[in-house]
Parts: sequence; structure tokens; C-alpha cells
Amino acid sequence: MDKIGFIKKDIYNLECSVNGKLRNHDVELVTEYFMAEQKKNEAFYFKIEGDGHDRFSRCFWADATSRRAYGFYGDVVVFDTTFNTNQYDLTFAPMLGVNNHGQTIVLACAFLSKETTKSFVWMFEEFKKAMPGGEPKTIITDQDAAMAIAISIAFPTTFHRLCIWHITSKFSVKLPRDAYNEYWREFQKAIWDTDNKDEFDAKWNIVVTKAGLTDHPWLSSMFDLRESWVPAYARQFFAAGMSSSQRAEGSHGFFKQYISRRNSLMDFIIRFERALSHQREKELVADHVDAFEVAQCLLPMPMNKQMATLYTRTMFQKFEQELIQSTACFIELKTEDACKVGFNVSERKNWETRVAEVVYVKDSDHASCSCKRFEFVGIICKHILALFRRDQIEYMPEKYILKRWKKTAKCGLVSDANGKEIKDCADPGLLIKRSTMSRLASDVVEDALMSEEGCEVLSETLKSLQVKLKLLKDGPSNNEVGGSSSQTQYMKDPKRVRCKGRSKGVTRAKEKAMKRGIRHCRECGHIDHDRRQCPALNTP
Repeated sequence: MDKIGFIKKDIYNLECSVNGKLRNHDVELVTEYFMAEQKKNEAFYFKIEGDGHDRFSRCFWADATSRRAYGFYGDVVVFDTTFNTNQYDLTFAPMLGVNNHGQTIVLACAFLSKETTKSFVWMFEEFKKAMPGGEPKTIITDQDAAMAIAISIAFPTTFHRLCIWHITSKFSVKLPRDAYNEYWREFQKAIWDTDNKDEFDAKWNIVVTKAGLTDHPWLSSMFDLRESWVPAYARQFFAAGMSSSQRAEGSHGFFKQYISRRNSLMDFIIRFERALSHQREKELVADHVDAFEVAQCLLPMPMNKQMATLYTRTMFQKFEQELIQSTACFIELKTEDACKVGFNVSERKNWETRVAEVVYVKDSDHASCSCKRFEFVGIICKHILALFRRDQIEYMPEKYILKRWKKTAKCGLVSDANGKEIKDCADPGLLIKRSTMSRLASDVVEDALMSEEGCEVLSETLKSLQVKLKLLKDGPSNNEVGGSSSQTQYMKDPKRVRCKGRSKGVTRAKEKAMKRGIRHCRECGHIDHDRRQCPALNTP
């Protein structure tokens, strides 16, 4: 350690010095970085806008890898904003998806100075311009009014699903304490254990009436929004098995290992790209495993072996679990005794309906099941698999195998709105050229080192070559658009803003109580007094 020559304080001082020199040039650096990325690969998309006073207001970007990924996995998008990622308090807004391994992927990113409907509409419109294939089928967000209006404007044909976790977590705050403690489990059963819309409506109304909350404004509003978050209503829309935006929350946690609120925009971009490369490396590892290994089958059935060769390992494991559970359903079909195999009440009640609805015969185009697993997850359910076994269908029909879950999901061309192919690398032979020239340069250096005269000749030649290459790179004229930074007009750095998500006004009552240590009255449950002043005990 004594031979290093500097201490931790020296690194901190150097960082402060560099940040001081770069102050007021942050947006300039980010713009030049985006332009350089676009020069490497024209499929890199970005847009930067000001606030009308020549000051940075918002930006959007998506690289070629993300744009290609949307072409394969753009059916479901998870959107959630996060804070404390930069020194300007700009809101970081990534749009996320799910790949064929069930991993979270980044589809696009944006910085927003305001979380208004106008800002979200701008971002979604840029997203549509950048992405091939049109609007997503489903978008999952938390309950934000500005976001909901923007989605209805920008994505009119997209199903907007609200995060069920955010809604159910509010029951403990919105309901009276006694009602929550007594009826929460019944609310849970109504939400999660119902098979159809009518059944949910009936159970919900029964619980609300029993709890004496028929006029509760928040419960009434949630019931009005039930088509956006209740599984019985929403699972008919494909969502890759997701019912919440927890995937986005986990992604924020992952990226915040690399970034902090002290970062400038350029610092953030560099650190974010590093984190993104680590995330994509995991996808490449999963691709490698699937390319050279076949998952072991627990059941020696032709259909199981077929799907082991087609699905990625993660998706095959989910399918195999359904196939294993279909054994009980198969017994059910043969014995026609629902109670014997231990189905829950709703399954027993709806089994005959399911058998009537699950009609896979050689003449039908599509099998339907009331559990809606295939529509929601994209993997066939145990009920349909049981009918396949009964009808001795040994191999999965092609129409029930979604390409997005296959090992070959990323095979094929992806084109933008102009019909131009989006490639991960602008020149596929770039690495080969680099390798060839590196070997040639190494041989030349070895020959030059044999004599002093050779070293001088090579040195002079390289200097001359460097000048020529610089001229070739910059172009013949310095007056061209997109030239050096001195020839380009850049926006000013953004002002510090306060994010809506960090406002004191949106702190929940439960969080306030935990922070301040407020205790409830042990007699009646209210928080405006304790047991000694409780009106229930002091009433004569």
C-alpha cells in the first residue's frame, strides 16, 4: 500500500477537479456521446429536447440491441419511473420487457424533468417512432393518473394493466383498522381465487357489505377499475405471466448498484451502459446454455421431449410442471370424481365448464380454458394437457407454441418503419477486419524493431498515417452539420428539479406512522388518542 503513491482523498480531489472542469458541459458531452453511438451504428435512436429557453428538458434513447429485442418481445412492456439517479433530480424512466428466458430486458430509456401527461405522451410517441412492430399488446404500470391518460392517448389499442401489488398494499392504509384485520383474507380470496368476472363481482360485494364499506370511496374506485387489475378480468390479455410492476422495481434496484444521485448525466450514461452490458451478458450465457444443452425430462413423454428441444430451459421447466400437474386432471377426466383428486372448491365447481370450454378436437382452431393460462402466460395449461392425453395427442400442435418462448425467438430480420433492417452491429465483419489489421500491424512492428532506422521509419509513417486518418474521419470540411463540438450549438445543462415521487405530499399514512412511531389506541384502533383518553372507555 505504501508504494501506491496516492490515498483515497487524492482520488476524491481528482474527481472534484474533473467534475469542476466539466460543469456546464454535461448535455454537450451526452449529445456528442449519442451522436458517436449513432455514427457507429445508425440504428441507435435518440432525441433531446429543451424547455424553450435553450435548456435541457428531456431526452429519449434506445440502442440497436433494444430495438431488435422489441421486435421479438414487444408484446408486453413494464413501465415505472425511478429517482435519485442523477444530480439534477431528473426522473429516470426505463421501459422494460421480458425475453425468452424470462429475464428482464431494457427496451428504451428516458430522462424527464416533469412527470406530466405531456411529458409521458412525448416519451411514448418517441418510443413508437423508435420501435418496430407497432404498439405493445399490454403495458403494466403503477396507478398514476398522468401516466394513465398518456397511455390512452399514445397507445389506444394497448391494454393498460395496473400493478396489483401496489393496489393490494394500499388496503391496510385505506381501510379502517378493524375492517382490514377482519376482512382482508376474504378480500384476498375474492381477488385471487375467482375464475370468472361474475364470481369476483359477487364475492367482492358480499365482503364489502359484510364489512359495512359499501360507501367507501376508495373501494368503490378500485371496483370501478377492476378490469385493469383483477386477475379474473385481466388474465385474458397476454402479459407473459406478470400481474405487477415488481419486475421494474427489481430492475431499478439492480441499476442503482451502479449509479447514485451524485452522477452527472454523462456519468450516469457510462455507468448505466456498464450495468446494461452485465445484464445482457446473463442473456448471452442463457443463450449459450440453450444452444448446446437440452434440458433433462422428468417425464418420458414424446410431448415433453419435443418441448425440451423447442423451449428455453426456463420456459420448459414451467411447461413441465403443467404437464406433471395434468396427471391429476387426467385422472379427474377418467373417474369423473372431482373430490377425489383434491381440487379446490373453484376448480371442482368449474371443472365441467372447463371440460366444455376446452375443446381441442381435430376440427377446432383453438382450445380455450376458463383458467386463461395460455392467453395470460403463453404456455398451455394442465387442463388442456389432460384432454390432449385423453385424446392421445402425443405432440404439441404448433399453434400452441409461442415463438417468443422458443430458443429461436431471436432468429429473423427486424426492420424499422422505413423497412430498413435493424442490426446489432453496423458491420458484421468489423471484428474480422480488426483481427486482420492487428496481425499485420504486429508483424510490421516486429520487423521495425530489428533496427533503429526501421523504428524511425515506422514512427514517421504512423504519424503521417494518423493525420490522414483524422482528416478522413472528420471529413473535408469543418462546416458540415454534425461536425466538431465547436461547430454545434448545444443546450444548457438542466436545472435541479424535484421529482413528484419524492414529494412530501405523497408520503403514505402508513409510512408516516412508522417513521414517527405513532401508536394506535388498543381499545378502538384510532390514532388520534391512546387507551387512557379513549371515548369508548370514558363514556358514562
